[in-house]
Order: sequence, then C-alpha cells, then structure tokens
Amino acid sequence: MNQSPRPERVSLHCADGTVLQGHFHAAHGGERPADRPPVLISPATGVRQQFYGRFAHWLCLRGHDVLVFDYRGIGLSRPASLKGHPATLAQWGQQDQVAAVQWLVQRTGAPQVQILGHSAGGQMIGLLPNHAQVSRVVGVAASSGWMRGMPWRFRQVARLGLLVLLPLASRFKGYAPASWLGLGEDLPRQVARDWGRWCAAGGYATNAVKHTPELDFHEDIDLPITVFHASDDDIATPTTVQDFLRTLPRAQHRVHRLRPRDHGLSHIGHIDWFRPSHQVLWPLLAEALNPNPSTGAT
Repeated sequence: MNQSPRPERVSLHCADGTVLQGHFHAAHGGERPADRPPVLISPATGVRQQFYGRFAHWLCLRGHDVLVFDYRGIGLSRPASLKGHPATLAQWGQQDQVAAVQWLVQRTGAPQVQILGHSAGGQMIGLLPNHAQVSRVVGVAASSGWMRGMPWRFRQVARLGLLVLLPLASRFKGYAPASWLGLGEDLPRQVARDWGRWCAAGGYATNAVKHTPELDFHEDIDLPITVFHASDDDIATPTTVQDFLRTLPRAQHRVHRLRPRDHGLSHIGHIDWFRPSHQVLWPLLAEALNPNPSTGAT
C-alpha cells in the first residue's frame, strides 16, 4: 500500500458539550480533487474507528479527505468506565454525526460531504438537522435491522440477545456487556436498550422521533442513497433494507445485493466489508461515492 502522512487525531465538539475523538486522513498529495468530495465514515454499532483505518487510508490515496470517529461511549470516545454512561442511540445521530459532518465541512471548506455509513452509521440520516450538508449516503449493510425481516433462527437469537440478555445484564452492571454476546464493543446501557427497541419495532431511527416531529427529518431527505448488502447477511436482508428505505420516501434509492462467490469470497456477512481480506469490494464502494451516471443499479 502506498505511503501517505499518518492520520491526524482530532477532537469533535458536539452541541451538548460532549467531545468525541476521530482521525482525519487528508487526501494523498495534500490537495483534494474537485470531483472527490470529503467522506465521513460512520461506524456500525459497537465497532471502533480503528476497524475502518485501512479503508480510510485507501480512500485518501484515491483523492478523498476522510474522517472516521467513535460515537460517545465507544472506543476513543469512551470514558474509563461505562457504568451509568448517559448516551442514547438517538444522540449518535442527533449529536455525534451532526458534529462530525460539521467538523469535516469546516476543515475541508467543501459545502457538502458524503457519509459512508456501516450498518447503524448509514441508517440515521433522518435524525440530522444539518442533513443539507450531506450530498450522498452510501450505506454498507445498512437496514432497519427489523427483527421480523431476519431469517427465523437468527431472529430468535437477536430477540434473546437484544431484548432479554443485554437489558438484564445492564441492570446489574450499569452498562451493556455486548462483548459477552459477540455483539461488538460494550455499550452504554440506553444505547443497547434503544438498539433492541428500534429493531423490534421496525423503521429504525423513526422510533426516536415519533413524538417529536420537529426533530424528524426523514421526509425531508432528498439526496441519493446507495445501499450495499450481502446475500449471507442475516441482519441486512432484502426485507430490512426496504424497511429502512421506506422511511426516506423522497431519497433516490439504489440497492446492490452482493453474493460472496461472485467476488471470490467465501463470506461477507454484516461486518467483513472493511477487512483487508475483502479489499476486492472496496472499488464498488468507491464507485458509489463517485458514480458514473451511465452505471445502473444491480
């Protein structure tokens, strides 16, 4: 992989005073081409920013300024103890993504940025009051996570983990020990509760703003949204992807469902997209960030 300057560690200041930690990867050569908008990589639930480091570096070598960060309560944005941490899942969109978008706009001078969101990171655009600063969303394994849209066996596992075990463990520990269940990093208690509730109800982030219409921007979103999901993903299925996209009726949707064997892979699933072993998929994501108008959806 080509050499470029090390990413710069940066602090992102949210409107409520919370400070998040991220890394900024400047476009290779120090100058971003006009046709390469800045990219905000928004992580999946319980996934640290370091997981996306190689992909962020790969994008900056192709001319993008790239910011990746940790939500409050995760990774470098986590305090020494999660016990009693007050974060909610809605704040990850309404505060954390908002601050990240604003920081990237101010740093690069670009009028708009693109969000490349992994799972939850691509599902909360309807919560951002500054959504006009976003020109495009590329959602990787992005869906509503609606439990009724999952395969039956996996649905039962999800219900047990998100609706029973995590809430029960949270009562005793003061945080959600998601790592015990193989669900990524440990989470603030309310984040885990919201996660389970939103996935059980369907419609994902719309559940955060049902009673506060002034904070609901889902029907205002009219930007292009491209979703990639894998045929072996039990979470982002055709049903759950469509359940997410129905919440954004004005957005221009494209959906790409990939089969691992078509790309020489044995597995993609929900997480593996950003692993170096799956770098064969990265040009597809880059093309979605820089689309050729003549290219159709698959």
